[in-house]
Amino acid sequence: MRPKELIEKWVESFNNADSDGLADMYSEDAVNYQVPEEPVEGKEAIRKMFEEEFARAEMVCIVENIFEDGEWAILEWKDPLGLRGCGFFHIVKDKIIFQRGYWDKLSFLRQHGLQVPDV
Repeated sequence: MRPKELIEKWVESFNNADSDGLADMYSEDAVNYQVPEEPVEGKEAIRKMFEEEFARAEMVCIVENIFEDGEWAILEWKDPLGLRGCGFFHIVKDKIIFQRGYWDKLSFLRQHGLQVPDV
């Protein structure tokens, strides 16, 4: 499967709040680093992260672009509330081994009516 195809599948699982389906796309020792957060290491920890986030807020990923370069896929996205971001996925043997995401955490928290931490 090409990296772009895997990310299309990833978006479908994300939009269905399917934490198990998402976790299946990661290698056992994958790292998911959402830059506003600490890196999450390991397939099971990534599954749990998605499960907790889907319980906390309704999230929708609208694809703006998916680019592919060798073993890498880049996802540019937006959501219905106006948040925008991008994700970089390193894919080896049809599994995500590393993901890095950039998005505005403060905007996300405010848009979903979640508590904004004191600074």
